[in-house]
Amino acid sequence: MPGEPPLAAGAAPPITRLPLGPCLLLVRGGGRRGRAGGPTASAPGLQDQDNLPNPGAMILGFDTSGPWVGTALFRDGDVAAAHYVNMAKGQAEHLMPMIEQTLGDANASLSDLTAIGVGIGPGNFTGIRISVSAARGLALALGIPAIGVSILDALAFEAPRPTLASINAPRDQVYLQRFATGADRAPELVARSQIGDWLLPDITFVGQDSPQLSADLGIDHAPAAYAPASAIARIAAIRLGTPQPRPAPLYVKPADAAPSREAGPKML
Repeated sequence: MPGEPPLAAGAAPPITRLPLGPCLLLVRGGGRRGRAGGPTASAPGLQDQDNLPNPGAMILGFDTSGPWVGTALFRDGDVAAAHYVNMAKGQAEHLMPMIEQTLGDANASLSDLTAIGVGIGPGNFTGIRISVSAARGLALALGIPAIGVSILDALAFEAPRPTLASINAPRDQVYLQRFATGADRAPELVARSQIGDWLLPDITFVGQDSPQLSADLGIDHAPAAYAPASAIARIAAIRLGTPQPRPAPLYVKPADAAPSREAGPKML
């Protein structure tokens, strides 16, 4: 995390307790309605608990699609507890302890959950599979639904429209998705030099490196409204009760990529 000393060899990474907090993705301060940096009245998404189809739902959200592990528990229309750790390795070993810690902070247990929200990418293939597998296993064991949410949806949640959401990718590329009434554009893997092709008038950039990229492009940028797991839990609360596919990793290729001759990995 920016500003923190490096970890000693073999040391466990510190766990940061969040309703919202600093992370590799730029997020606004605060995290509850009415606090500084909270959602605005004009922003789409959750405005109050009454808008939820199941206002009493308790939803666990988690994400390991990037070099981090994030968890959040959504209850009674807000995030009751959340944790975030910047972590490039060891996500599989730390995810379940962080889930237990998040539930414990909110005096809740797995048996109390109504549903699970999980980050499905795009991003690090190994990290995505860790969280998706965990979500599927927990949902099956608990007899509750698991709802997949892309990290790009999480970044754009409650951002002003039109919005361009971005996640860094290898080889000087980014994953992009555009959210705009009548001009949505599905996720693609794009060279940084081609980001300008995605712009619209008055568009706002949100995501990794958004201050630098927006300055280069001459457009506005905004921090994400919530840390990834918190946004995922909130979005899952909105989607709960509607038909949802089983969570599966979201693998995004360049728009002009030739179809692979080999079948991709499958999750049973």
